[in-house]
Amino acid sequence: MMQACTASATLNGIAPAGGPLQVAIIGSGNWWVFEELVQGRKLTDIINTQHENVKYLPGIKLPANVVAEPDLLETVKDAHLLVWVLPHQFVGFTCKKVLGHIRPDAKAISLIKVGLAPPSTQLLGIDVSVLCGANIANEVAKGEFSEATIGYKDKEVGAVWKKLFHSPTFRVNTVDDVAGVEVCGALKNVVALGAGFCDGLGYSSNTKAAIIRCGLEEMRRFADTFFKNIKAQTFFESCGVADLIVTCFSGRNRKVSEAFVVTKKSFEELEKELLDGQKLQGTLTAQEVHEILEKRGLTLKHIIAFDESSASA
Repeated sequence: MMQACTASATLNGIAPAGGPLQVAIIGSGNWWVFEELVQGRKLTDIINTQHENVKYLPGIKLPANVVAEPDLLETVKDAHLLVWVLPHQFVGFTCKKVLGHIRPDAKAISLIKVGLAPPSTQLLGIDVSVLCGANIANEVAKGEFSEATIGYKDKEVGAVWKKLFHSPTFRVNTVDDVAGVEVCGALKNVVALGAGFCDGLGYSSNTKAAIIRCGLEEMRRFADTFFKNIKAQTFFESCGVADLIVTCFSGRNRKVSEAFVVTKKSFEELEKELLDGQKLQGTLTAQEVHEILEKRGLTLKHIIAFDESSASA
């Protein structure tokens, strides 16, 4: 857990006009960390003395106003803005733990490429926005140009999040479509598994491009089937096609699924061997997608439609 204590954004009703907002960052992985030992030292101590996440972002200096705090409740107690970057397997537990310990007027944003179960951050009973995009963490940390999309429910809140995140090298666009941004962030990990299988089998770039195109179409059809009022334009934002492309070429889901084909090891084994404590998202999301489709009797719909179109050609 971390605290970034001097965000220079204001939001009516939760901070004095012109006053700074306190930001709490809750998460792990390349972005931020839980407590753990690295070469016999607590990682939070290393971050607070060296201003560097030596395990997940070696060589990248963190701003001095970012303070590593291992106590979750201490991290969130006075925060106006809560930034969630946990693996989605751990969100439910963490939300229940902080419930009753956060400001009632706090606002939250999820940077989690969530699964398709109802977002656990809704348990908090506060406004929750979402940020997704083609932004591999170590590239963002190096200052390489990246884009992201923020989905918001309240336009004023969306503007505050944009002010917090937007910079010359990290361009942020906002859309009134929380569900659309979340669906893109979740489903692109499933498509990335297919891209990794393609790489592991040695298939051509043409084949991989077809997988990505078909995957984007399936993402759109799934969203239109199970969610209301999702905007078609969202799929052309950074959270949509751009995030899909970068994940299918550079993401952990692609990497592990390629190794799955080549090594014949299980996903569980490869997650431990290749991800250095990070979590694989695509396999769990694929399972959730299948369960949702199965309940609606839709698991064969696309196959049947394809066969009918082929027969009539």
